[in-house]
Amino acid sequence: MTASLRNSHVHLDVATDADLPRFRKDLQEAFAVAVVEEFGSVFDGSIPSDSDVTASLEAPNAVVHRILENGRWVGGAVVSIDLDTQRNSLDLLFVRVGEFGHGIGRKTWRAIEERYPQTKVWTTHTPYFEKRNIHFYVNVCGFKIVEYFNPRHPDPRHPADLDLVSDGGMFRFEKYA
Repeated sequence: MTASLRNSHVHLDVATDADLPRFRKDLQEAFAVAVVEEFGSVFDGSIPSDSDVTASLEAPNAVVHRILENGRWVGGAVVSIDLDTQRNSLDLLFVRVGEFGHGIGRKTWRAIEERYPQTKVWTTHTPYFEKRNIHFYVNVCGFKIVEYFNPRHPDPRHPADLDLVSDGGMFRFEKYA
């Protein structure tokens, strides 16, 4: 590990409305990398779609964070925080293209857990083909795969999600604090 990686600091900053266009663009560029690697190109439109990003950004209890490393904007995260149940979700997490492989995701997850210490359970999802995400959530962050949504077992809350991953399915993860 290089000295610069060991000494880098990740901070979560609440995004403003003025930040959202860049947040959306950077998010979609980051997500497109895995889709292109797996399928050769991005399907029709952006991944995730503008409407899906908007739904996440505007969801009840959503908090949109910029990820700053030593003051530089290097990614973003959207979490949904339920103050009553403390069953919270990581709805979106991305590291900007060009910033992969520097430990930013690991440091970001640590910062999220520190920011929301009252959380009892975290949940998140990722498509079946996203091997890096699966590795990250299970082996780095300590999540467990608890459900696999697919055409024979659709997610009752998001049945259209399967279309986004060519009916290959989505994993649901949980992490108990």
